[in-house]
Parts: sequence; C-alpha cells; structure tokens
Amino acid sequence: MTKKVKGIIRNKIPNIFLFILIDLFVLLFSSIFAVWIRFDFGTVPEKYLVGSYQYLAIDFIIVLITFLLFRLYTSMWKYASVIELINIIMGCTFAEIVMYIYKHIFNINMPRSYYLIQIFLLITLTCFSRLGYRMLRTIYINYNNKKNTTNTILVGAGEAGRLIIDEINNNGSVFDTRLVCVVDDDKSKIGSYIKGIKVEGSIKDISYLANKYKAKSIIIAIPSVSKKKIDKIVTECHKTNCDIKILPSIYLSMKDNRPNIVSQIRPLSYEDFLGRDQIVVDDIEINNSLKNKIILVTGGGGSIGSELCRQIASSNPKSLIIFDIYENNAYDIEQELLRNFPTINLHTIIGSIRDYDRLEQVFKKYKPDYVYHAAAHKHVPLMEFSPNEVIKNNVLGTLNLCKLASIYKTKKFVLISTDKAVRPTNIMGASKRICEMIIQSFDKKNKNTDYVAVRFGNVLGSNGSVINLFLKQIDSGGPVTVTSKEITRYFMTIPEAVSLVLQAGCFAKGGEIFVLDMGKPVKIYDLACKLIRYKGYIPNKDISIKIIGLRPGEKLYEERLMAEEGLERTPNKLINIGKPLNIPKSFFKDLDNLIKSANQNVDNIKELVASIVTTYKIDKESGHKNERD
Repeated sequence: MTKKVKGIIRNKIPNIFLFILIDLFVLLFSSIFAVWIRFDFGTVPEKYLVGSYQYLAIDFIIVLITFLLFRLYTSMWKYASVIELINIIMGCTFAEIVMYIYKHIFNINMPRSYYLIQIFLLITLTCFSRLGYRMLRTIYINYNNKKNTTNTILVGAGEAGRLIIDEINNNGSVFDTRLVCVVDDDKSKIGSYIKGIKVEGSIKDISYLANKYKAKSIIIAIPSVSKKKIDKIVTECHKTNCDIKILPSIYLSMKDNRPNIVSQIRPLSYEDFLGRDQIVVDDIEINNSLKNKIILVTGGGGSIGSELCRQIASSNPKSLIIFDIYENNAYDIEQELLRNFPTINLHTIIGSIRDYDRLEQVFKKYKPDYVYHAAAHKHVPLMEFSPNEVIKNNVLGTLNLCKLASIYKTKKFVLISTDKAVRPTNIMGASKRICEMIIQSFDKKNKNTDYVAVRFGNVLGSNGSVINLFLKQIDSGGPVTVTSKEITRYFMTIPEAVSLVLQAGCFAKGGEIFVLDMGKPVKIYDLACKLIRYKGYIPNKDISIKIIGLRPGEKLYEERLMAEEGLERTPNKLINIGKPLNIPKSFFKDLDNLIKSANQNVDNIKELVASIVTTYKIDKESGHKNERD
C-alpha cells in the first residue's frame, strides 16, 4: 500500500464517516419535523407519523448513494464555493424525487406538502452541516483574531487575489495575516468588495493605505502581469516600510499540486521586476527530447550548468553526468539533485575540459546522447589580463569536446555562448566566437552529431553577475560603482536562459546559432537605482552611485547578432537562428597555431585571436596593462 493511499485512508475516511453520521440525523430530523410543520405542530395522524420514520433506512440508503454521486462526501468543504452549493441542492432534490417515486409506487401515502417541506429542511441542514464550520471559523478569524495577525494590503483584485482572500479567511491564524484592503488599477473594481474585503484604491494609493491601516505587509497577487508593471508596483510599495511578498505564478501553484495558493507566496526577489518577461517554451517537447537519454553537462556546478542539471533531472533522463573542475560546486548540485530526485541515475565527475584523456574516459564509459557545454572562463576584466588562459580553457576545451562527441557519436552538442561574441571587444567574447566557429565547422563535416550554439545576454544572479556585485556594495553601505551612465545590457533569468538552451536542443538540425529575442536592453545605472530601492534605500541619498569609467574590454552596448548572419524564425517566435557563416579553409590550421601559442604563453595571443576573428577589436589600454603585468 503506497503512502498516498494510506494518507487518503487516514485523512478522508474519518471525515466521510462523520458526515454520514451527521446526514443520518439530518434525514431523521427533516423527516419527522416536516410532518409536524405540515400539521402546524398540532396532532399528527399516526399513519403519517409512522410513515415519516418507518422507511428511514431505505430513505437513508437513497440519500447516501445520491450524496456519493454528487461528491458531497469527497469535496474539500474548507474551500467550498458556489459549485459545492449547487451540488448540495441538486443532490438533495434528486434524493427527494427518488424517495417520492418509490413511496408512491408502494402506496406509502404522505401529504404532498410533506415532500416540499422535507426537501427545504434537507437542503438547509445539509448546507449548514457542510458550510457551518467554515462560516463560524471565518467570523472568528475576522473578529476575534485581529491582535495576533499582521495587517496586510493585497495588490490585485483578480482571480489570484480572490483565491488568496479565500485561503487567508479560512486560515488567517495559520498565516499570521489579516487582509485590510485590496488595491487594483481597474477603476470598475474600486469600491466593491471581494469576500468582505474592500477594494479601496489603485496602485498609487498604496502608501496612503499603508499608513491608514498601519499595514506591515504587502502581497502582490498579479501573476500574469508584465515585469514592467511589477516594477511600477514595487516602486510604490517601497514608499512604505512594509515587507513585500509576491505570488510569482499561478502555474507554479498548479504544477506543484499544492492545496492552497498562499503556500506559493514568497518574499520579493529582484528577479521579479528586473529584466524581460519570461519566455514560454514547449515543456512537453523538451521533456520528450530528454527522457531516457544519457546527458553530459560540463561546468555542471556553475550557475548555468547547475540549472541545466535541475531542469534536465526533472525530465527523467536515463543518466545525468555532471562534469566540473570545482569539486565544491559539483558536490552542492549533486546533493541537491539527490534530495529532489532520489531515483535519478547521477554521476558526478571532477575533471578539466582541457584534459582530453580525462574527457575521453567519460565519453568512452558513458557514451552521452546529448552534451551541454557550459564550462568556460567568462569574467571579462579578469580574462583581459589572462588571455592565454581563456584560450586554453574556452577554445581548447570546446575543441576537445567536439572531437570526442564526433568519435563517440553524440547525437546533439549544445554550446553555451554569449552576446559578447558579437563584434567582440574583449578576449572572452572573442574566444566564444571562436567556439561558435568550431561548432559550425564540426557540424559541416560530421553527420552523426548536431552541433549548435545558444547565445544569450547577461544572466540575473549568475556567478560574476553585476547584480551580485551591486547587492554586496549596497549591503556594505555603498557606494555602488557603475562604469557609465549610458552603459546598457540585455538581461534574463537563469531558468529562462536554461529553458532556451533546452528548447534550442529540440530545434537543432546542426550548425545553428540560436539567439533569444531579449527585448530592450537595460541601463545599468537604472538597474543600480532599482536594486538600491529594492533593499529599502534611496539612491544617491542613503546609498551613493559612483561612475568609475569603462573597464578593460568593456563596451557601452552589447549586440545580439552580427548583421551578416541574418535571422531565421523558429516555432518559438522569441528564439531566432543565425545562419551558419562561411569559415575559411585555414581555420583549423590557424586554430592549432592559436592553441599551441596559448600553451606557450606568448605575449601576442590577442593579435593571433584577431587574425581569426576579424571583427575582434583589441582594447589597446588593456593590452598595455597586460604587458606591464
């Protein structure tokens, strides 16, 4: 017997027997009381009095079967709505009709008005038995528990808001929350009531209402709204001293099969109002693609690699191999996956992508169907001063993996690339552009493996992200350092970036560079201001913002796609494809020379990279600094 079945028996059966017992008394009372009412509480003829209870057993069997059919014993009355009320009315009416028919057939004579009175009593008492507890509990929470709860403003008078009000009305003491009012920008809703809670104003009234009700908490319950709108709401909420919480997505509530929506409410995160709106991918297609596959993730302990492992693990792969040089990161994601996916066939391997022999051991033993290559040096300023290392790791590592994927007939190889590979002004971006060229070159000469690259912008919260730097600077009291007021970047969340990678794997035919339509770029200065407000401070008053000038290899604007690549649509309109480029015949010869030079730690490695990536513009200042180092 499974734990789920045992849980149903333990939780449901006692409640069902209790309701059956209550319904027995309800039927007995309504049957006898209907006769007394019919005769104005006077003398009741004995045949009618006997008839009211003589066939009670048959009546009860009819009621029991009918109530089972109308789900009156299996509904969750704690969350009852109009549908449950309709089921009670229909169930009682149907039972009464059956009782009338069988008594008429067997000549069991009862006054006609008796049946009308009995059905009224049956419906009334059944409703009270089901809904009475909820009504009394709501009254108790609303009127007797005010001192022990937190006054809270609810933002959003839609369906999600209604569900939250329902849940808090039922369990206010559990959630330590008392809703004092609702705000919504829909003018037609202002002044109306939702489950007894008044919609008192619009978003701009939040500060006033927080003072009026001495609110200590705000819940944002508009899961379908854009991040731009959330940003405006958060700005208004930050004018108060309230804790801000958010319902991120009604889909998550359904996906997790949680019985209450309040369990999904969590503290506000910067990811809720920064960046672009979440892209939508085909989860079914991704799951079908990954199911029962042997999958290798390089850099599996990093910010992108670990999220790849999480999403891949949820698709029931045959085997998942985490490959990483950093044992602490690899161990952390390994333990997380084993907790959340205890049946997963997981292998965690420590090694470097520079080490061809170590990689070959992995390919020979596991023969991966898919490879997701996320291992890379990606810190732009640091790599400017260690250019040979970025070639050894990013370029040589990618070349090693591509060779082995070809030898061991891997079906799909997906490279994690970056928008910094477009007209690069830094060695990290240029190294990624060479990696894209390797991918396209291998795809042209290999029929067994589909080699593709996925190019996206900065990832919110990833290792080395400017977000993390700003948050640390704010926590330290400032200043927050921004290189230029005009500098802009594209942003997306880690789950979004990874879902793009997985979706690209499904679309892959070979040789593509997949590019996300990342929307509008974000000004880093504005980003700093938002994060300062997010932490409860006022920009340039509580926390100063200091302009420090561009760093080595940094440019004001990132470009998504080189003009000569063109664009091709995919089934997902937010994912585009850059057509394969013409790669010179001397590419692999030049590549071998580049890697050999990097291993020899030559001083002119950037010039050698520029001879391969013709659009690479060397930052002369960083080059001089590098020489002095």
